[in-house]
Amino acid sequence: MGFGDLKRVFRRSVLNDYLADKSYIKGYVPSQAHVAVFEAVSSPPPADLCHALHCYNQIKSYEKEKARLPGVKKAVGRYGPANVEDTTGSGATDSKDYDEIDLLGSDEEESKEAKRLRNKKNPALVAKSSILLDVNPWDDETDMVKLKECIRSIQADGLVWGSSKLVPKLQIQYVVEDDKVGTDMLEEQIAAFEDYV
Repeated sequence: MGFGDLKRVFRRSVLNDYLADKSYIKGYVPSQAHVAVFEAVSSPPPADLCHALHCYNQIKSYEKEKARLPGVKKAVGRYGPANVEDTTGSGATDSKDYDEIDLLGSDEEESKEAKRLRNKKNPALVAKSSILLDVNPWDDETDMVKLKECIRSIQADGLVWGSSKLVPKLQIQYVVEDDKVGTDMLEEQIAAFEDYV
């Protein structure tokens, strides 16, 4: 287990992938595990490694409190995904050793498609917002299932409906691209369902 040498770009991508569905290196609060990774990274990851960059900036914001964070700081090789070999303490710092590691699982020469993707410029980042919307029904006899169907029928470029639940009102989550969809526009369209809202 371990992230390896986090000064290497491809190791930072392992960290980024590890943090894709986690808020913290270990546990549910910033800890000494965060500090160990922060010190191993030593400089901000590039913007395309957004999860690793978020982790870096988060622990940087605790600069004065780092020593008081919970846990016992261990070597960075003690943290990370179980399926990645820890190379931090094994002396594998020679670049030849890193060149032999194939993260894609193939010993073949790099494919044309892989070269094309690697050389392609990164597209501009798209600002998105995740919003939880509470929709109050017209009255206590309103068909909530039909209300949900009506709201999900609203379609727009840059709008993705997420999960929903029916409590005394409808709670529905959605993600919008900020440049394409405004919340005012959605509110007007939802209010148009006068029999339900």
